[in-house]
Amino acid sequence: MGEMTELDFEERNTLFVEVILPLSLSKNYIYRVPFELNDQTECGKRVIVQFGKNKIYTALIRKISRNAPELYQAKYILDVIDEFPIVNAAQFRFWDWMTSYYLCNEGDVMSAALPAGLKLASETIIILREEMSLDTLEINEKENTLLTALVKHKKLTVDQISSLMGQKSVFPLIRGLLEKEVVFIAEEVVEKYKPLLKSYIELEPFYREEENYRSLFEILEKAPRQLDAFLKYTQLSRAGQTVSRQQLLEESGCGQAALKTLIDKGVFQVVKKKVSRLRDENDESILNFELSPAQQKAYDEVQQSFLEKDVVLLHGITASGKTQVYIRMIEKAIAEQGQVLFLLPEIALTTQIVERIKHYFGDTIGVYHSKFNDNERVEIWNRVLSGNYKIVLGARSAVFLPFNNLKLIVVDEEHEASYKQNEPSPRYQARDAAVYLAHLHKAKIVLGSATPAIESYYNALQGKYGLVTLHERFGGVELPIQQVIGIAEQTKKKKMVSYFSTTLLDDITSTLEKKEQVILFQNRRGYATILICKTCGFAPKCVNCDVSLTFHKSSGKLHCHYCGYHESSMNICPACGSVHIEQKGFGTERVEEELSLLLPEAKIARLDVDSTRTKNSLQKIIADFQDKKTDILIGTQMVAKGLDFDNVTLIGVINADTLLNYPDFRAFERSYQLLAQVAGRAGRRDTQGKVCIQAYDADHRIIKQVVANDYIGMYEDEIAERQAFNYPPFSRMIFVNMKHKDPNVLNAASMRFAAMLRVTLADRVLGPEQPLVSRIRNYYIRQIIIKADKSTAIQKVKSVLKQTIQDFNTENSFKGVIIQIDVDPY
Repeated sequence: MGEMTELDFEERNTLFVEVILPLSLSKNYIYRVPFELNDQTECGKRVIVQFGKNKIYTALIRKISRNAPELYQAKYILDVIDEFPIVNAAQFRFWDWMTSYYLCNEGDVMSAALPAGLKLASETIIILREEMSLDTLEINEKENTLLTALVKHKKLTVDQISSLMGQKSVFPLIRGLLEKEVVFIAEEVVEKYKPLLKSYIELEPFYREEENYRSLFEILEKAPRQLDAFLKYTQLSRAGQTVSRQQLLEESGCGQAALKTLIDKGVFQVVKKKVSRLRDENDESILNFELSPAQQKAYDEVQQSFLEKDVVLLHGITASGKTQVYIRMIEKAIAEQGQVLFLLPEIALTTQIVERIKHYFGDTIGVYHSKFNDNERVEIWNRVLSGNYKIVLGARSAVFLPFNNLKLIVVDEEHEASYKQNEPSPRYQARDAAVYLAHLHKAKIVLGSATPAIESYYNALQGKYGLVTLHERFGGVELPIQQVIGIAEQTKKKKMVSYFSTTLLDDITSTLEKKEQVILFQNRRGYATILICKTCGFAPKCVNCDVSLTFHKSSGKLHCHYCGYHESSMNICPACGSVHIEQKGFGTERVEEELSLLLPEAKIARLDVDSTRTKNSLQKIIADFQDKKTDILIGTQMVAKGLDFDNVTLIGVINADTLLNYPDFRAFERSYQLLAQVAGRAGRRDTQGKVCIQAYDADHRIIKQVVANDYIGMYEDEIAERQAFNYPPFSRMIFVNMKHKDPNVLNAASMRFAAMLRVTLADRVLGPEQPLVSRIRNYYIRQIIIKADKSTAIQKVKSVLKQTIQDFNTENSFKGVIIQIDVDPY
């Protein structure tokens, strides 16, 4: 009888937990908690569960109840990993919103939110750190067994470790080794955020003594170049300066060879020092700056707007000093004991803002983005959770961090397309998500941009957001002189040399003569956009995608920019055997080659996806340009994003038409933003810059508006057109992308799905259509667009869409069709 009572007691006290698995499941699974783990069970903690036949996952406890699932026998959880919850209640509310707004599953959000180190699964690969010294570590017997196996095999999956150790739950063991930094996870990107090291010259201690110094003078008299370097070093060091290698070469004119000889002789030594990526003389002004009257007015207006509105749009022209206004806002939020999230479109390209803010706020700041390795991301997660980090600088994924007292969010360059996540799900827009996150925490949010997104500006004019404008460039620097050159007219007059008009070439030459720097912008990477046979018109296409291959001279191959496929270049046409192969179009690689032939003396570098693939290559290209080792920087849109060089006085746009002629309702808005941002890189310090835009259609409305710096004119034209054709912000759009490897199955499926939607949504459903690129990685694509005007309840549209997907998935004939939802696809 007594035994029975114990069973009754245990039955009454059995807990069941609903968990989120890092998988795209439409419903959360329920597990049973072993009685001995009851006290450790808490929402937001991670647990180890078996899912499927023999897959082990780390899942998150979402809800706890005493109700067993009705339809299936609940399995037991295997272990509770955490002492304290790693996800808080506010985050779960944010995840719920994201799940319902972007029509995705909670598992998708969990996968996007948690760093890889917090979501181990059976297939996760564990790798031994090679540089580790294991002798000094305190490790137990089990850890030792695992390390011995890792020394032998180099890497093991969690499944392999499980069978090796003879136990299902090996996560606590792996977690222990991760914390001791003996192993790391394969998903880790090992590229670190490197400090900038600069070479300084110092005199060898031996020659600092008076007697040796004099004798050195006598020896160097026979080598005038070396003597020049030595005298200039003496002069600079006596003035109390630290002498950089670059400065000594520039000011003494001694040449590399003479300086190398002095280093080899042991007269000078080279010392590497960590420096800020900002100009040294700026350091003081960063720490002790005063806002200009225009900045102070903007700051006061933002604070005033915050009394009535939670969201304020700060519309400040390029180089107006928005960063300093942000710093004052951050100070205020921290003084009120709050946390601050500072969102940037791409951390790697905004090194300078990161440096500026880190320099100002010191150790209370965390930087969170995908270039950091996993241990660091987990560490930042934990520090935000515990409240140790007051400020987080991050790319879009930083909206998922576990804030508990968020007071302010700053979204810098809020118009940037890279705030939108395209793959995988959730396909969220970080700016919009940040607005909801601020609402959730009762925090304030400021959206900053020189060229705001049309939607943001519309919301500000409608009174939904506050609006503050900053019209002056900081320090009274004038806006650059902008000039448009018609390529068609220049070609007729035979004034084009390769891709450059004589005007642009003359400007480049005179800029270089003044020892100033040039940035050239061409929005295509590679060498030639397509190769084409002049005889029969054959152009090589990708085997996996519906796109032409781009010729890259550096690899000598034809590359697909969608799936990464590449093949050897075409010398003979495979269709007709002709050897007359023509190159059409041009990318950054071709511009670089042509320019190096025209200006052989100039030092040229290229900044695009191809030139920045290797570790630290991006930082090196930017640092070399900052240190004036490069004269001309040629790049794709990467050069438009947040870079701030004091010596750049000329910007050249090689061909503006490639941006404008794109079949998208945002093409003109994006073109204006990109051209205005590129132009904004010129003359950001004391000198007025110059911008030279080459285009076939020199009279295009957008180009004229960029030259006139007329954002309002562009906005008014665009908003009128969008209202006429019912595009956002006057309607809401949802893209439904359907994919399958068989085009016939896909056609039938997409027609059926569109018909099912039309039953309820009628003419709000457009398509199915072939998108611009209708096959990627061997999957054919059809697109259905749902366009709902403002009078339609968007929540109703979403529930209809969700229900239609469920009904459609039950139809056997379309089992293999993939459906992807993209809400607000911009």
